[in-house]
Amino acid sequence: MPTGAKVFLILVASLLPLAVIAMLTNLRTTRFADAEAQARLSAAAQESSGALATTLANHVAELREGLGALERNPNDAPSCTRVAGALAAYSETGTRFSIADATGTVLCGRRLNLSSFAQPRAGEVRATVTGDGLALRVGGASGSSATVFYPAVALAQLARPSGFVPDYGSALVLEDGERLTLRALAKDSRVVRHETARTELGIEGLSLQMTMPGAPITGPLLIATALLIMMWLAAAAIGWFVVDRLLIRPLRRLRRIVRDYQPGEVIDPTIYGHLPAAEIRELGDTFRDISRTVQAHEAELAEGLVRQTRLTREVHHRVKNNLQVIASLINFHARGAKSVEATEAYASIQRRVDALAVVHRHHYAEMEETRGLELRSVIGELASNIRATAPDRTATLGITLEVEPFLVTQDTAVAVSFLLTEIIELAMSCNPAAQIRISMKGLPESNRATLRVVSPALIDSPQLAVLLDNRYSRVMTGLARQLRTQLHHDPLSGAYDTSIAVTGKP
Repeated sequence: MPTGAKVFLILVASLLPLAVIAMLTNLRTTRFADAEAQARLSAAAQESSGALATTLANHVAELREGLGALERNPNDAPSCTRVAGALAAYSETGTRFSIADATGTVLCGRRLNLSSFAQPRAGEVRATVTGDGLALRVGGASGSSATVFYPAVALAQLARPSGFVPDYGSALVLEDGERLTLRALAKDSRVVRHETARTELGIEGLSLQMTMPGAPITGPLLIATALLIMMWLAAAAIGWFVVDRLLIRPLRRLRRIVRDYQPGEVIDPTIYGHLPAAEIRELGDTFRDISRTVQAHEAELAEGLVRQTRLTREVHHRVKNNLQVIASLINFHARGAKSVEATEAYASIQRRVDALAVVHRHHYAEMEETRGLELRSVIGELASNIRATAPDRTATLGITLEVEPFLVTQDTAVAVSFLLTEIIELAMSCNPAAQIRISMKGLPESNRATLRVVSPALIDSPQLAVLLDNRYSRVMTGLARQLRTQLHHDPLSGAYDTSIAVTGKP
């Protein structure tokens, strides 16, 4: 995750408690307002339900008593008058009552068109919502009944709380879910939560439900909540912006400068603009000082390398000249030798000096690249020199090469050159007209190759055994040991073979 994202998340997490505290404070204030609204609602609901329950209970009692009297005497006018007097105070609001016998004949009051009203059992009170009001019916013993109808307006007046009451809504709710709205709660464009209280009225299945608005979610409250969230995010964003501009971006620029640094250059920390943080400027100055020091040291190393290269060239040049002088002296003394044996001895020595000179000349030519000596060229030149320095009586000497191109180190090339010279000298000593085949092929291992010298002159013979014991065996074994390998001789085929280390192919 990028450092900027980490910083932003850390700031968001660290500032979150402050936002939570502010939100809890708002919620606590809202909860207090809700508790106050709930208390007002409970008080109003108790008062309204009490007044309504008392009035309805008195009216039901009057109806039940008048119904009983008229059942005993249908002509009991005083009982009818008493019921009418009890309900007379509500007649102006549309309240009406009716007492009828089992046949539907009205004994007291006025006929009510409530045909859908089910007949209750004797003494039972049933309520129903009909039209825009509430009807109560009391059942009699012989199928007669007493019914009263209250318009919603009358019930709303009965259920109205006294004193100052905030806006409220009320409704009568029956057990089967029917409801009669007494007062509708005014609509509000604000986001308002409502508190509701429900109180039983003492009549089976009838209850009063009152609703008051709770603490409204007003525009200022929404703005305050939104501002808290915005301040929380803005604080985190500002913190991230400051850290990004003062630290992360300058460090990223400084890293780009150091990444693009090339040996010999001087780091300029202001190449991509000003670094605002003093500590990062000091770090950039430190990089600049270090690059200047490195530049000075590299200049000194380059100068020293030039001097060393010149000195090495001079040494190689002198060694090459000295080897040429030695070869010339040997050739001079060979021409003045008084016997054939002395001439051949001088020629043998000269061939060994030539072998060393060939390797040195090729190493000097490859000195700039230092990738190793190309062994096929070395062996080819070595074979030419041996044929050129062979005595006249060996003019029919033949050397055939089947050498794959391989690169070797200087030490390996010197040892291989001396080993080939010794083996060819051994073959020439056994047969001056020997035919020699030199081959070198790669092995499955990528860093090894097989060197093989085959000649009929190297087949096992008494003369070969004498020469090996007196002169050649120790030298050839020592050269193989220098190559860290073993030299194998096949006396039947006249072959010498060994494996040498190579560094690759050109």
